[in-house]
Amino acid sequence: MLEELKKLIIETAQKADTMGYCKKNSGNFSIYDRERDFMVITPSGKNRFELKPEDIPVIDGISEKVLEGTLKPSTEWPIHLQAYRTRKDITAVVHTHSHYATAFAILGKEIPPIVFEALNYGVKTKVAAYGMPGSKALADSVIEPLKEADVVLMKSHGILVVGNNLNHVLLKASYVEDVAEIYSYCMTIGNGQEPQAIPQSEFDAFSATLK
Repeated sequence: MLEELKKLIIETAQKADTMGYCKKNSGNFSIYDRERDFMVITPSGKNRFELKPEDIPVIDGISEKVLEGTLKPSTEWPIHLQAYRTRKDITAVVHTHSHYATAFAILGKEIPPIVFEALNYGVKTKVAAYGMPGSKALADSVIEPLKEADVVLMKSHGILVVGNNLNHVLLKASYVEDVAEIYSYCMTIGNGQEPQAIPQSEFDAFSATLK
């Protein structure tokens, strides 16, 4: 099973790179095993298309010690572990630097849900305070936002998306980027006039039709 998790980490990282969400080895991806309390995460600064399963680090979720892996874990591993400690309902985390969503993060602005595609990531996005990459301050900054949303815009950094299936979480991240991009187009076409967000009541009503 551990071998399969490592392969999934590699496949997802490669997919995100191909999608343009994690250029030049940026971003990171992890899976948490709740039964055995360990985290499988991408390594630091390695070409994703050269990764092998034995390279992938495994970190003990309690002691924070590296249990396996020929390469060092991503320097962002504290954010991932903090996310799992904050949200006991999740087992997968994706951190990307996709351009449109990251622009919102730089501005410290939530992404307004202007299209129904926002439903795919839970509608809400929340902004986390600035913290230096890899720092405890950055890891702690995601605690409160994650209590309200599955998508966190990390100030001047990138986005963090959580869920229970790594492929699905990457898909959620792609919807975040889509909505952010559409918003940017609207602002350009509308000469700076902000597009109107869809009320939560409309999302609730639409969700009811899908059940």
